[in-house]
Amino acid sequence: MSRKSKASTKPPTKRQLRVGEEIRHSLAGIFIRQDTYVEELRGISITVSEVSVSPDLSNARVFVMPLGGEDIETILPALNKMAPFFGHHVSQKVHLRRMPKLKFLVDGSFDHVDRITSLFNKLPDPENEDDSISTDTEMLINPQAYSSSQIPES
Repeated sequence: MSRKSKASTKPPTKRQLRVGEEIRHSLAGIFIRQDTYVEELRGISITVSEVSVSPDLSNARVFVMPLGGEDIETILPALNKMAPFFGHHVSQKVHLRRMPKLKFLVDGSFDHVDRITSLFNKLPDPENEDDSISTDTEMLINPQAYSSSQIPES
């Protein structure tokens, strides 16, 4: 029987969120300026969507997605290989006693949003049997078109 730790059920603290956002901004700046010297990352636009910092601020999970989601199989190992390099550059901008160890992960939220959107698009259109919304709109536009018996009470 497995036990859940109390730390995993607690929401992140303000400090964790603040440190995560600072790291995210710094990493985004590095990726925008193309300050990497790795051939696999040259000319690729990378989005840093979230940085989740552990409660003791020793580890940080960086959720990234390349533009278009292409070549993630080659980009992710290159990012993890260069994690100490990125950590060094981030530590020069974000002043902490100890820089969290960075681990890059694929951000699956974009795929999740696409799946939900496609499910909503597959829903059938509602039948317009009860046309009360359009009737109310027409009544506001032309109130003389309806007799007093047809006007709904509000």
